[in-house]
Amino acid sequence: MNENQSAQSNLPMGMHEADDEISLLDVLQTVVDNLRLLVLGPLAVGVTALGVSFLIPPTYTAKTQFLPPQQQSAASSMLASLGSLGGLAGAVGSIKNPADQYLAYMKSVTIQDSLVERFKLLERYEAKTKSDARLVLTSNVQTVSGKDGLISVEVNDKDPQFAADLANAHVEELGKLLSKLATTEAQQRRLFFEKQIALVKEKLNESEIALKATGVAVSVLKSNPATAVATAAGLQAAVTAQEVKLGSMRGYLAESSPDFKQATSELVNLRTQLAKQEKNSPATGGKPTSEGNYITKYREYKYQETLFEIFAKQFELAKVDEAREGAVIQVVDAAQAPERRAKPKKAMIVVIATLASEIALLLFVFVRQALANAGKDSESAQKLTQLKNSLRQALRRN
Repeated sequence: MNENQSAQSNLPMGMHEADDEISLLDVLQTVVDNLRLLVLGPLAVGVTALGVSFLIPPTYTAKTQFLPPQQQSAASSMLASLGSLGGLAGAVGSIKNPADQYLAYMKSVTIQDSLVERFKLLERYEAKTKSDARLVLTSNVQTVSGKDGLISVEVNDKDPQFAADLANAHVEELGKLLSKLATTEAQQRRLFFEKQIALVKEKLNESEIALKATGVAVSVLKSNPATAVATAAGLQAAVTAQEVKLGSMRGYLAESSPDFKQATSELVNLRTQLAKQEKNSPATGGKPTSEGNYITKYREYKYQETLFEIFAKQFELAKVDEAREGAVIQVVDAAQAPERRAKPKKAMIVVIATLASEIALLLFVFVRQALANAGKDSESAQKLTQLKNSLRQALRRN
């Protein structure tokens, strides 16, 4: 073995180059021998693919873009109505990307069922059930939220006008759903705060009568109870208002929603502020009975007064929300019937089919030539026979 290697290494360089040239020439010879197949085969496949592409029904894509409603959530509006008391609650993160919520709305069963009934998609998609129609509808519609803040809706269909109508209908149905949700929530909040105002107003009148019934001594006036009591009473009223707000939010929000978690965090912060205020305030135990009684009545009065103001603001806010027609969706580009088809792309189909067939035929030619050369060599022929036998046994086992 070593002698053969040394003998080969002593061969002139020209002979090694000749071997390489012979191998390359063999490859070229194989290509030339099958040139007709390698040229006409891909050409025939390309022509066939072009003919098939004409048989594929064209698909059109209609696109609409709109700007989602730009407004504060109900929880943020209520917090803003608290004024300086709301600032004590601190800022808590809300939904990172509100556009995702509108994308989820358009994929909801409510909107999809409305579209199925409106455009009779059961017959159009030849679906047996609404679930099947919703699956086909989902596959034909793409909703995307861009970095520019716009939401786009793309609909694929064989009919260009139908694709445009279905894309625009998504925006219309979204507006109807948002209007329905906003009205329902506003009505619940208005009725709830209307009852709370009636109760607080009655307690406010009672506390005012009780305050007037107490005697106001000179020492009490010098102590200036407004300064010592007003802040604590306001905080206590804010805590109560926040607890009431959480109770109302349970009627239309889940406890896992971001707005509900935000309101819960605000309540915790307000309670912390109230505890600190009560801890730092001077005790009234050592003061005269009349003074202590006056301060207690005054604090109750300020508490009811502040609570009434908070509920009145939120009641007015609920009335304004109820008067609205719903969230406003601004359509930037309404979908129009596309003039050019989106699918199939005939040129791409022809190119891919031609290249794929060319590669497949090259592999076929070289494998066939390699098998033919192996048959001429006895050792290679024996290995080839063993390979065929092994392949047959494997196929029989399977």
